Amino acid sequence: QDILKVPEFEDIEIALTDINAHNLDMVAQIIRRIVEVNGLKTRVTATTDRRAALEGARYVMNVVRIGGLEAFADDIRIPLKYGVDQCVGDTICAGGIMYAQRGIAAMMDFCADIRDVAETDALLLNYANPMAMMTWAAIDHGKVRTVGLCHGVQNGHRQIARALGVPMGETDIVCSGINHQTWYLDIRHNGRRIGRDELTAAFEAHPVFSRQEKVRIDVLKRFGFYSTESNGHLSEYLPWYRKRPDQIMDWISTDEWIHGETGGYLRYSTENRNWFETDFPTFLDEAGKPLSGYERTDEHASHILEALETGRVYRGHFNVKNGGVIRNLPEDCIIESPGFVDRFGINMVEGITLPDACAATCSASVNVQRMGMKAAMTGDVDLLKQAVLHDPLVGAICTPEEVWQMVDEMLVAQAQWLPQYADAIPAAKVRLKTPKVKTKDWAGAARLDVRSVEELRAAKAKKAASEGHGLGTKVMG
Repeated sequence: QDILKVPEFEDIEIALTDINAHNLDMVAQIIRRIVEVNGLKTRVTATTDRRAALEGARYVMNVVRIGGLEAFADDIRIPLKYGVDQCVGDTICAGGIMYAQRGIAAMMDFCADIRDVAETDALLLNYANPMAMMTWAAIDHGKVRTVGLCHGVQNGHRQIARALGVPMGETDIVCSGINHQTWYLDIRHNGRRIGRDELTAAFEAHPVFSRQEKVRIDVLKRFGFYSTESNGHLSEYLPWYRKRPDQIMDWISTDEWIHGETGGYLRYSTENRNWFETDFPTFLDEAGKPLSGYERTDEHASHILEALETGRVYRGHFNVKNGGVIRNLPEDCIIESPGFVDRFGINMVEGITLPDACAATCSASVNVQRMGMKAAMTGDVDLLKQAVLHDPLVGAICTPEEVWQMVDEMLVAQAQWLPQYADAIPAAKVRLKTPKVKTKDWAGAARLDVRSVEELRAAKAKKAASEGHGLGTKVMG
């Protein structure tokens, strides 16, 4: 819908591809419905043949989750046996590093096809997590022009405006760092700079954010800068807030998954998948609404394409190779930082220096990302285990022997999505027959049950009634 709101993009082809024909058909039906109702010239094709879909493509959007919900469940379940309690587990930490092993193996296949059959110098817009490792591998090893895209900066920007009680359009930001650990270095309301004390006071006085964002507020007070990422995400990138099970509840809120619930994103994703599958006719019906009433979102992709094709300049925050853009982060890493897009490409704002504490936190993650990406490319089990060992949260909880055994267990459980480790997995199976450390049957400090579609409908109706709105069906965050 965002793309089709650009007048110049009416007469384009959208080629969809998926390994699951059922999923592919549902999404194709929705997009074709949008095109039909609005009388557009847009052509929509759908095929399980990836090379056919990529043939002649100028822009490619990657939105995969390799291993689906099945592998995702192992990313959460197995680390819990070793005391590692994750909310999301898709960026770093044990789950995110294993997610990268699956995703990068597939990304190399995607890149090979793009190089072979897509338009010369096609642009890959990567939305798939773990963002930094996937984008890093695509650029360095896939040899495809790639930009990583996330909406964390926009969501945090929106939240800051709400905390201050001012319109988002009146607030300006400069935000820089690495994906999911990006920092609002400069915040201004109508040109007036907002300092740490004013921002802290606004969040602590807010009736909702003061309860939901305890980790972010604590980091703001100690570092002096607010983080883009949600309370749940941020808590698992740092070694301080989820290390002691009896203290996790002091820092999180379970009223929404994103604020720190154990396996929160897995539960949310499972519920939404079930909802979409069950209520697909309703989603299809909603796609029949005219685009004239649709308000374009601040997701980056359509704005980047518009700027590249029309020259209308767009400012956003993009995941690209550093190359000196941020002076005190490694040259080779993937950063998320401000840039401008026009016909000449994505042009980054150079010469940024992060505050020391922010740079230190980012650097710790960059080192994990680099090892994780290299392990995924080589199938080096020792390097994979070293990456997990150096993860800030895992390192705060696990001994080296626990890390070695945990990684073996994850490799064996996810073997079908890890072709680069095929030769190493038999040995991991042998080692697991005589485990060296004990594990525990632990659901985590704040695990909630997956709700049925009926329970979701009831919760939606209750919320709608309390807010005075009619019942809708959209439940995506």
